[in-house]
Amino acid sequence: MFTMRSFGFLGTASALAALTCGLAAPGAHAQALDADTAKALDAAIAGTHRSAENRARDRWRHPKETLAFFGFRSDMTVVEMLPGGGWYTEILAPALKENGKLYAAHYDMNAGSYERRSLGGFLKKIGEAPEVYGNLVVTTLDLPNRLEVAPPGSADLVVTFRNVHNWFEGGEDDLRLGFQAMYDALKPGGILGVTDHRWPDPATEDPSTGYISEAHTIEVAEGVGFEFVARSDINRNPQDTHDHPEGVWTLPPTLRLGDKDREKYLAIGESDRFTLKFRKPEARAAD
Repeated sequence: MFTMRSFGFLGTASALAALTCGLAAPGAHAQALDADTAKALDAAIAGTHRSAENRARDRWRHPKETLAFFGFRSDMTVVEMLPGGGWYTEILAPALKENGKLYAAHYDMNAGSYERRSLGGFLKKIGEAPEVYGNLVVTTLDLPNRLEVAPPGSADLVVTFRNVHNWFEGGEDDLRLGFQAMYDALKPGGILGVTDHRWPDPATEDPSTGYISEAHTIEVAEGVGFEFVARSDINRNPQDTHDHPEGVWTLPPTLRLGDKDREKYLAIGESDRFTLKFRKPEARAAD
């Protein structure tokens, strides 16, 4: 089922060293939320604009803890990459509405039928709740054609939730360009936060499963210039064995097998996910 892939030696060594050296307990390196940010996040997470279905996923996605780990503040300029149906947008948009700014880099409307449906659903969602999303700026990410997801060097924080595995499935060029787009949007010193489905062994990862390894992700991020900062186990799920017949989509919320072994997969829960933090290096003074 799984295929072998080869890493460049230096990239692999760097990534694996990052995973095994100097990495403290789950949540280490997280910044304490300031009072205004904590209040804004709590209000957004508890907001009545969120459906019961989306609220039920908080136990797996840990939005407050994840954003705290990334160093989120309610006065930041933030870019959310390919927000899909807007699960995280429901939290980010109201939390940033008063003092910050949010860009949502969604699909190109002409990219394909799936992309049109996803973008259309997102635009309908934000259009029907201007009191929540009125200040949101929608931009476009279309690999490899449109990469400017925000004004260059404008963002304090870029976040991507469960998108990297899709870029991996598109090939190494798409994977690199996705990270390049995020790098270009950030200010020097800005932070990139990445969460995705974790494949445990970079030597056997297979894009068709929907998983990707931490080592591969770190290698690509460092390859475009990011500095690896820290990892967290906030979104780890040790019940996920990673070997499901329909890949990660076997698990909730997709449950691609339907009623077959449904209770088994509901008991496992949502996928095992890594949570990684990177920094765009500070600009260096000319010699």
